[in-house]
Amino acid sequence: MQATDFILSDSPEPHRERTKKLLKQHPEVRTLISRNPLSFFLVLSVVAFQTGIAFLLKDSPWWLALLVAYAVGAFANHMAFVLVHECAHNLIFRSKAANILTGIFMDFPIVVPSSVSFRSYHLKHHSFQGDYYLDADLVSRWEARLVGSTFLGKALWLLFFPLFQGLRPPRLKEIKFFNAWTVLNWITVFAYDAAVIVMFGPVSFLYLVASFFFSIGLHPLGARWIQEHYLTSPPQETYSYYGPVNILSLNVGFHNEHHDLPSVPWNKLPQMKQIAPEMYDTLLWHRSYVRLLWRFLTDRNLSLFSRILRTNRAGEAVEAVV
Repeated sequence: MQATDFILSDSPEPHRERTKKLLKQHPEVRTLISRNPLSFFLVLSVVAFQTGIAFLLKDSPWWLALLVAYAVGAFANHMAFVLVHECAHNLIFRSKAANILTGIFMDFPIVVPSSVSFRSYHLKHHSFQGDYYLDADLVSRWEARLVGSTFLGKALWLLFFPLFQGLRPPRLKEIKFFNAWTVLNWITVFAYDAAVIVMFGPVSFLYLVASFFFSIGLHPLGARWIQEHYLTSPPQETYSYYGPVNILSLNVGFHNEHHDLPSVPWNKLPQMKQIAPEMYDTLLWHRSYVRLLWRFLTDRNLSLFSRILRTNRAGEAVEAVV
């Protein structure tokens, strides 16, 4: 039977309580709270790598650009998104401005200016997980109804995932979309896009665009969005992924750990699990993105409505979502 709404809950989100418990039982975990300025060199490397591959493909047929994007570019772009995520949490430099500028630079090979807006929406996701008006990670109701629970519907949703995600901000009226940083983000990234098209040609740009879509869409890497908060084993609300892709995606699979202590940089997240195994080994986790992607596409009991929707905000009742 196809779900017609989210799973409603008036309980607080699970991470605040576990964070308190974690800090009480393992105060040594505080030593992991830090920044990793070496991540900046990864930013430089990914920008250089993607730009270099785009240059090498400039005289290639379009189909080769798509193939390389699926096999190589998607992984590089996914790492780029993780580094943008690090910047959003100020985990590279102490200066907020330096992190924002680094995120904007990391946006160049992503080809879509999203770093600054992602920062605004993602931090609200941490504070208000499951709140329909403040959590951009939660799909819109019309989106879930349109996609449904069929293989084709969910496959198309993943294929065009960036477009669906870009249609959510109007629902989140309390979050300011534009500011001066946003303007800078748009100008510089679109200037990079134009330079690639003029200097390298359309096939090079096609490679970058395809890398962008594959890195977060209809690709095993796209299963990350299902892994993090979709109720594959309810009532657990957040899931980690402990598999080999974490090597290339900078431990982004350690999602319970990240939500419990967002101030821990990517390179130290595995240490959280080592310090407090009793807290994380008892949770369910995913081992394979390929298996999870196949399950999501084929299991009619899993849909975009397979998420927790909070009926309270910070413990206070909010008006029902229609």
